[in-house]
Amino acid sequence: MDFEKLEVWKRACRISVEIYQTLRELKDFGFKDQITRSSLSVASNISEGMVRPTANDKIRFLHIANGSCAELRTQAYIGITIGYIPEDVGRKWVRETKEISAMLMGLVKKLRD
Repeated sequence: MDFEKLEVWKRACRISVEIYQTLRELKDFGFKDQITRSSLSVASNISEGMVRPTANDKIRFLHIANGSCAELRTQAYIGITIGYIPEDVGRKWVRETKEISAMLMGLVKKLRD
């Protein structure tokens, strides 16, 4: 399965780019590093998993991507609360990470079947 054709991978890449662009000027480098790394991890683990030879390998990496997605969602909530992320933007990221997670779990189900 070609990961570049997966809508979930495309959406994970888009949110990562948006996070980088939105937080470009943020001076809290620890927070910025953590949230950008977790966003990169989602798309990266999808791509790494989908090139693995077995369904179990693919599923393992999709679960890792889902964990990174949950981490990203947590950081969005915190970023909103501490004023680093505008509330409307952060809420959009929260919704998007929930949808990406659901898509990841749908792909896991498909691979198991």
